[in-house]
Amino acid sequence: MEDFLNVLLHGTEAFSGFIWTYIVIGMLFSCGIYMSFKTGFVQFKRLGTAIKFVALGAKKEDSKRAEGDITPFQALMTALAATVGNGNIAGVATAIIAGGPGAPLWMWLTALFGMSTKYAEGLLGLKYRQKLADGTYTGGAMYYLQEISNKKVGRFFAIWFALALMFMATFGSGNMAQSNSIALALNSDFGVDFSVTGILLFVLLSLILIGGVKRIAVVAEKLVPAMIVLYMGAGLTIILMNLPLIPEVFSIVIESAFNPQAAGGGFVGLTIREALRYGVARGTLSNESGIGSCSMPAAAAKGNEAAAQGLVAMMGTFIDTILVCTMTTFVILSSGVSLDGTLDSVALTKTAFGNNLGASGGTIISICSAVFGFTTLIGWAYFGEQGFRYLYKNLNVNIYRGIFCVFAGIGTILQGKYLGIVWNFGDIANALLAIPNIIGLFMLGNVVKNVTQDYFKRFDSGEMKNPFGY
Repeated sequence: MEDFLNVLLHGTEAFSGFIWTYIVIGMLFSCGIYMSFKTGFVQFKRLGTAIKFVALGAKKEDSKRAEGDITPFQALMTALAATVGNGNIAGVATAIIAGGPGAPLWMWLTALFGMSTKYAEGLLGLKYRQKLADGTYTGGAMYYLQEISNKKVGRFFAIWFALALMFMATFGSGNMAQSNSIALALNSDFGVDFSVTGILLFVLLSLILIGGVKRIAVVAEKLVPAMIVLYMGAGLTIILMNLPLIPEVFSIVIESAFNPQAAGGGFVGLTIREALRYGVARGTLSNESGIGSCSMPAAAAKGNEAAAQGLVAMMGTFIDTILVCTMTTFVILSSGVSLDGTLDSVALTKTAFGNNLGASGGTIISICSAVFGFTTLIGWAYFGEQGFRYLYKNLNVNIYRGIFCVFAGIGTILQGKYLGIVWNFGDIANALLAIPNIIGLFMLGNVVKNVTQDYFKRFDSGEMKNPFGY
């Protein structure tokens, strides 16, 4: 068994490295650039408007009579529930260890261009959503992929995407890796047995998922803002404590992105390829721009203006990477923690916080890791459910919900180096989601352009009573 696991570990790592180094990185960057031009660089020109829309989308009283299941703000929080997770805590640390201090620069660039990609995904998600017999809405990349001009190709890509979505949500880093992180955090700081955490997660997830997207959105709406404020508050405190070091840290990031060995120490032998690969891969794992996940909660959002929901959706990438991941980067690189590879993942981030805030710093990371992991679980449970609905329209969705909860419980008892198999599966699944999604976005680029131009022509003229079309 151990020999098989070793082969699986090295095999998935090699395949992940190949698909990210030679295929997906170029696709993500080219799609981000393409959508930036198609949308008139909406991520820069309309960032202020997007921030305002997030606040407007939180007003439930304005959306009571609108078509849809959840408010635009709840849609954003549901998307963020899946994206702001242990990728922000563990993923950034892993990117720095594996790719050097320059890896975060590639995370930032991926995010800046990825914001336009995320905008397009949110827009198309709402535009091509479908109303079910029970009055609720479903949608996502599967539905806009099947709308590309060649219907047979579109249907093939839609099925591909739905299968990859279920794989990521059930076996990849959207499930077992998160539950494992939760179990480790609760055990290391609070002494909670791994099996107890597994049972608790199974029960809590079952109670939430049975309520569908509305209950998921309510939970996400409360947990996500609270956890971001707690994490960023602690991170900002450390940055202010180390403020004189920040210019030097920024300089190290920039220089190391193009010369990883410049940092010395544990980074000897690293190349720009590693910095680029791990920066883009971990950035995408964190903010999910390009893999189409945000299109699913966007499809359930109230309102009829696809471009407005696109603006709200793109704020997910801004919050996740430009704010939260940057916070983690500066804390780690200014804390004096060793980067020789002895510490990695959550342990590295936890030590960095602890070096500045003492024992309370480590406790904060444990709490955030547990809550981040839990919200990621409920977010990806919803995503996997949409893939199941698309592929198996006549089956009860509770079948998938039960399977998801079982694997979440199994994830809590995984230990040792073989957990890397799950993270590798996550990277591979992200790539398999990105490939058909990005191809579809290229084919639907003119749709995004036309909807965007029409919307902002009406919005800028002041003729719209409500920007979401309530």
